[in-house]
Amino acid sequence: MEYIIPFISDPGHGWGRVVRGAIEDVGIADKISEYSYQDDVFVYLEEDEDLYLFIRALEQRGYKVKLEEQYVERTHIRRLPHYRARTAA
Repeated sequence: MEYIIPFISDPGHGWGRVVRGAIEDVGIADKISEYSYQDDVFVYLEEDEDLYLFIRALEQRGYKVKLEEQYVERTHIRRLPHYRARTAA
């Protein structure tokens, strides 16, 4: 099984874009740091720790992870709210 993650980087940093439900499904939603960002659908996992944590969780479930790299000069990601796990209702 292959899992493809778009990896967006600018001159200073990089993030893996994943659907929020995916990090909840692998059980790491409460382990993601505030250095990642979010919008209504996606979580942009920072490359240093959060993305690695997600990839490791996928690999433990038998996935082969592939990053599809996209380099941009300027990204909207830094203007998004910092990540916060959803709380149970």
